[in-house]
Amino acid sequence: LLDNSAEADLWLLNSCTVKNPAEDHFRNSIKKAQEGKKKVVLAGCVPQAQPRQDYLKGLSIIGVQQIDRVVEVVEETIKGHSVRLLGQKKDNGKRLGGARLDLPKIRKNPLIEIISINTGCLNACTYCKTKHARGDLASYPIEELVDRAKQSFQEGVCEIWLTSEDTGAYGRDIGTDLPTLLWKLVEAIPEGAMLRLGMTNPPYILEHLEEMAKILNHPRVYAFLHIPVQSASDSVLMDMKREYCVADFKQVVDFLKEKVPGITIATDIICGFPGETDEDFQETMKLVEQYRFPSLFINQFYPRPGTPAAKMHQVPAAVKKQRTKDLSQLFHSYNPYDHKVGERQRVLVTEESFDSNYYVAHNPFYEQVLVPKDPLLMGKMVEVNIYEAGKHFMKGQPVSDARVYTASITRPLAKGEVSGLTEEFRHAAQNGTNWKAHPSAEIPIKTQPRSWMALQLPWQQEGGGVKILSVSLALLAVLVMFYYRGMKTEL
Repeated sequence: LLDNSAEADLWLLNSCTVKNPAEDHFRNSIKKAQEGKKKVVLAGCVPQAQPRQDYLKGLSIIGVQQIDRVVEVVEETIKGHSVRLLGQKKDNGKRLGGARLDLPKIRKNPLIEIISINTGCLNACTYCKTKHARGDLASYPIEELVDRAKQSFQEGVCEIWLTSEDTGAYGRDIGTDLPTLLWKLVEAIPEGAMLRLGMTNPPYILEHLEEMAKILNHPRVYAFLHIPVQSASDSVLMDMKREYCVADFKQVVDFLKEKVPGITIATDIICGFPGETDEDFQETMKLVEQYRFPSLFINQFYPRPGTPAAKMHQVPAAVKKQRTKDLSQLFHSYNPYDHKVGERQRVLVTEESFDSNYYVAHNPFYEQVLVPKDPLLMGKMVEVNIYEAGKHFMKGQPVSDARVYTASITRPLAKGEVSGLTEEFRHAAQNGTNWKAHPSAEIPIKTQPRSWMALQLPWQQEGGGVKILSVSLALLAVLVMFYYRGMKTEL
C-alpha cells in the first residue's frame, strides 16, 4: 500500500515453495523486515506447508485458503498478536476450492484476468513441495467460474488466463470435466477477447483430446497448451511418480499438432533428477531436438525438504549444472519463428515490453509479437505484418488498411483500481457517503481508524468509514493478486 517498503509499519510477504531460491528469498525478506522492526504477516505456500519452521516462529500466518481474512489478521498483528489461520475450508465435509472467486482484487494488468479453476492436484510427484501446501484437488463450480469471467469482461478485461496446478484434472472431484467448463466459458467471451489455458499434465488430458482440439481451434481461444514432460526417460518418470510414460506425452503432442495446425506446445524439463543417468538425459535431449519446443522451461533439480526425492541418491551438483547448460544450449540453437517473417497475423495487444520500447501482443498461437508503442493499440486486436523474428518474439507492423477491434466491451479499470466492487460502492466511495458492504464481501467494517493508524495510510476524517473500508478492500485485493500471481509462478 506504500511505494517505499521502509515507510511501512507492516510487511505482508507472499511465498512460493516450488524451488529453493524462492524460499531463500522469502526467508531473507522476513529477516530484513525483522531487522527493520516491522510487523510481519506471512502468506503463500511456504508457511502453509511448513508452519513450524524456526524462522516462522512467532509470526502471523494466513493460509492459502484464508486470504479473505487478511484484514482481520493484519489488524491483530498490528495490535501485537500472532495469528495463524491455516485450516481448510469445507462444505458438508467436502474440501472447497480455495479463496472465493468474488473477492475484490487489483489486477496487475487491467486488461488481463487470471482465474484459478481449481487448487491442489491428484498427483503425488516425489519432488513436489506444493502438494504439501495445497493438498488434493478441489475444483470451483462451473457457474462461479463463468460468473467471474463475465464480471471481468464487464470491467474491461480482454484476455483471461486459466490457472491451476493441473487444469486437465479440473472437475474430477465434482463430477464434471475441463471441456465442459471451457465450452461454457467460450460462450461468455466477447468478440476480440481471448482465453488462454494453463498447464495440464499428460494423464488428465489424454481422454479429452478430441474435445480439446475442437476448443483450441476456436477463434477466441489461444492455440496454446502447457504440457510438462519433465523427462523423456520412463525410468525417471517412474521415480518421479508422474503417472505417464513418454509415449503418452508424445501421443498428446502429436495429436494436437495434427488437429490444431500451428499450435504452441510449451513444456517443462527437470535436469539432474535423482538417479538420472547420462542415457536418460540423452533421451530428453532427443525429445527436445525432435519437437523443438518454442517455449521450454528448464529447471535444475533442487531437493525440497520433506519430499521423497530429497531422500533419493542425488546426482552430483556439477553434473546437474552441466546437463542444464547442455539443454539450454540446445534450446537456444534453433529459432522457432524465422519462417514466420513476412506473414500477416492477427494479434491482441495487452502489455508493455520490459524495456518499455514496445507494446506486447500475442497472435492466435500465443506467440509474442512486439508492436509499435502506440497508445491507440493497447487493448485492441489488430492485424500486423511480421518483419523480424528473434528467439522468443516476433516484431510486427500494423497494417494500415486493416480493421482494428476493440476487444473490451467496456472501459478497463484504471491501473490499481479495485475489481469486484458494485457501482453503488464506487458511487459511495467517490462521494464520501456512508456505506454498508455487500454481504458477499464478508469484510469487517471498522468505524474507528485506530487499529489502522499504524499502517500510515492517508485519509481524511470526512467520510472516514468509507475510506477505511476502501483500505480494507485494497489490502484484500492486493493479497488476492499475489495469490494468483503465486500460482502462476508455480506453474
